[in-house]
Amino acid sequence: MFVLETVIVAFSMFSAIPMPGIRWNDQNMKYSLCAFPLIGAVIALLMAGAGILMDLPGFPPLVRGAVFCLIPFAVTGGIHLDGFADTADAQASHQDREKKLQILKDSHIGAFAVMWLCMYFILSFSLWTSLQAFDLWIFLPLFMVSRSLSGLAVTCFPMAKGTGLAHTFSSKAAKGKARVLLAVLSLLLLGIMAFRSLPGLLAALSGLFFFVYYYIFAMRNYGGITGDLAGWFLTWEELIMLAVCVLSQTLLP
Repeated sequence: MFVLETVIVAFSMFSAIPMPGIRWNDQNMKYSLCAFPLIGAVIALLMAGAGILMDLPGFPPLVRGAVFCLIPFAVTGGIHLDGFADTADAQASHQDREKKLQILKDSHIGAFAVMWLCMYFILSFSLWTSLQAFDLWIFLPLFMVSRSLSGLAVTCFPMAKGTGLAHTFSSKAAKGKARVLLAVLSLLLLGIMAFRSLPGLLAALSGLFFFVYYYIFAMRNYGGITGDLAGWFLTWEELIMLAVCVLSQTLLP
């Protein structure tokens, strides 16, 4: 029951998949970040199923790219893109740390957020359309590792403020055990990607390097991470690994 409630908390917060209503408490939130990667598994499996249907002769490749582009958005309800958009506005302000944190809290969307969201969907659509083969042994770990690293950051990185989503999950987490579980899971998933093929290896390395950059970026600009920055990281992490995978499939023999 405890494990089931932990999974329900993670899916209730980080996905748009309907879940039973339960009361969140200190116990079922302790390891909810460890269940976060399961949402990535759902995304990858849905994509694999859709890919089988869309491999039928004569199926338009542009429609295939659009479906792949939209499945993650449909599963998550856009929660991570919200943080991506807020961070785009904050960074475009070129203000000091406190002003940027205020912009992150603003519920209104700015012009720069709109432009970056358009860029994201154009790039994501073009990459999925250009993908030569959907290898489940690359993309199942990919969508899971972005979430395991995001959860690891919440348990390890300093918080930029004492309130908000990231702070809540960080303060409720059993940090010692959760860090170990998420670190081991991240390394295991990256290893699976790297072992599969050269595109998987390059994608895994790019994801690991961007995780390091995430820490530097967050500390330099905000003094720590927030829920919005976590969404910004996850969005870019998946897009970068996808781009490296597509380019290596296309350019390397």
